Amino acid sequence: MVIRRRSGASCLNAPLRIWLLAGFSSAVLAIAVLSVATRPVQARVLVPQPAASVPPSVPVVVRTAPESLTPGRTIAAQRKALLRGIASWYGEAFDGRTTASGERFDMHAMTACHPTLPFGSMVRVVNLKNGRSVTVRITDRGDLAEGRIIDLSFAAAEKLAMTNSGLAPVRLDVLSRGTR
Repeated sequence: MVIRRRSGASCLNAPLRIWLLAGFSSAVLAIAVLSVATRPVQARVLVPQPAASVPPSVPVVVRTAPESLTPGRTIAAQRKALLRGIASWYGEAFDGRTTASGERFDMHAMTACHPTLPFGSMVRVVNLKNGRSVTVRITDRGDLAEGRIIDLSFAAAEKLAMTNSGLAPVRLDVLSRGTR
């Protein structure tokens, strides 16, 4: 048996059901999203435990300013104390190359590389291990390795008796400052 509809009459039940179902679904979805979005977020953070208290038997260490930076000393004395560190040397690999000052490097000349002193400065370098000293002229500039304060030519390093070890603790005495 076939049921026919009358022509001209529209059936509103089917589209109404779809619209109601879609509206209800979107309302449920909106409520679900809002309930998740308004919930407070809780992060799992590991908070370190406070350090254990130091027992009274452990001595208290009081750090003082280094001797070179004490307020009672003159600026000249502080600068002199700051010009201590490790010296290294460079030679044959750079012999004949142009230095930062524009002149050719001669490994047999009494020259040195310093990161901040002006070119042409005369510096006395004293080896603190053996007391030997040499006067060099600053002709080159460069970034030195950590803790190093000067890079000497081979001739200067030989006079200080540091060519075998390659490094030596030194003190710098600036005799005259260069012009460049």
